Amino acid sequence: QVQLVESGGGLVQAGGSLRLSCAASGRTFSSYNMGWFRQAPGKEREFVAAIRWNGGRLYDPDSVKGRFTISRDNAKNTVYLQMNSLKPEDTANYYCAAARTVVGGRSPGEYDYWGQGTQVTVSS
Repeated sequence: QVQLVESGGGLVQAGGSLRLSCAASGRTFSSYNMGWFRQAPGKEREFVAAIRWNGGRLYDPDSVKGRFTISRDNAKNTVYLQMNSLKPEDTANYYCAAARTVVGGRSPGEYDYWGQGTQVTVSS
């Protein structure tokens, strides 16, 4: 069982930055593939970024376009999402997820554990 707790969300003006953190419980964090998803009101949950157990990174090109960076610190059982040049359309609840194994890593269905989410609001 893995428990995930996100933090770092908040209100920011367009063009600003935020760094989200996701702290995981358990002693096997380094073996998990980690992902960030987001969900805006009335919309489906969508993939943002993922980082595999071996450090390989994957981004959604349409929503991220070089503005976001995912990273992990296995010593701290934490995964991060650095978000720069934020836009109002980035406003959503951001969720951290963990998976033992993934194929593509972009589908929410591939992930076994989810956090409660942290709200990001970008004002224009």
